[in-house]
Amino acid sequence: MTQPAPSSPDSGDDCLVVGGGLIGMLTARELAREGWRVRILERGEAGAESSWAGGGILSPLYPWRAPEPVTRLAIWSQRHYRALAEQLHAESGIDPEWYDTGMLLLDSGEGNRARYWGRDHGVRVELPDAERVAELEPALGARPRDAVWMPEVANIRNPRLVRALRGSLAHLGVPLHEQTPVTGWLRSEGRIEGVETERGRFEAGCVILAGGAWSGDLLAGTGIGAEIRPVRGQMVVFRMSPGRVRRVLLRHDHYIIPRRDGHVLAGSTLEEAGFDKTTTEEAGRQLVRMATDLVPALGNAPVERHWAGLRPGSPEGVPLIGPHPELAGLYLNTGHYRNGVVMGPASARLLTDLLMGWPTRLEPTAYRPTAAGERKD
Repeated sequence: MTQPAPSSPDSGDDCLVVGGGLIGMLTARELAREGWRVRILERGEAGAESSWAGGGILSPLYPWRAPEPVTRLAIWSQRHYRALAEQLHAESGIDPEWYDTGMLLLDSGEGNRARYWGRDHGVRVELPDAERVAELEPALGARPRDAVWMPEVANIRNPRLVRALRGSLAHLGVPLHEQTPVTGWLRSEGRIEGVETERGRFEAGCVILAGGAWSGDLLAGTGIGAEIRPVRGQMVVFRMSPGRVRRVLLRHDHYIIPRRDGHVLAGSTLEEAGFDKTTTEEAGRQLVRMATDLVPALGNAPVERHWAGLRPGSPEGVPLIGPHPELAGLYLNTGHYRNGVVMGPASARLLTDLLMGWPTRLEPTAYRPTAAGERKD
């Protein structure tokens, strides 16, 4: 499926990316690599919101429960992430620490469903017995009733990933304007020709909204048919020696994520709290209790930090990727909810294919933004 490009690199038109998080930076990088002249406008510090705050698991938590459009983006990205991390390391000098830990899911009661899902999607899924579980993760406490093992799932250290992306964009000559909140659109006869910001006007032939949890406010009144809202998530990080926890562990919607240097993340909450990023003592205690129940050795490890981030919640977690249904020149890449890190590379590639007018690597219909009241095909 092809879509006419709004402009071409040869025309000299800029493309503005509104939002300097992971999705915005990945999209800008893809376009710059195709010859576009791109710049990014970020309301605060690039990569400092949900891109920094999340865990970096390169999979939906229970992938067999995810909507098929999420699965398609996740699997495409998973198959390209290691190469992306290596490219970013070479371009920036910063290692994003792609880490092939695998993911061990405990006490889901859904082993057969997971196995059939893996068979249908070409993903390795195993149902290990108790002895094999203990071998995979010796740090576990009580033996689980059942387990699902996904050996191909990796994680990435997302704060380092966003730093590496910044370095890559500098390498490619992509300007990044931080502390530049967008306050409105420059419109002319049903077309977006740029944006108004607190630092002045920026004009362009193409504007991409990748504003994460703040996208909903910017889309208000534009006739879009989907709600994007902030959903708070709190996490804690423990300090341990490297190798004490080997695998990403998931039980009852909470997870443990080991880093190469011994840090172990535990998360996360799901809270409808608007744009409030305040942490709460209750959530901190809950996360520590969950983590130490799962891995008792964490009870002797110091908690180094407790933080909160805002995810861009969207209906069923399916992002909006493609042209705005009412305003020519405006494109969306937003609404990734809990899976922005794992869906990011595929989302950026899909939108770039649409902007280039090329056949897309992924069928775009499921992600197409629709007008209020309109149903997708």
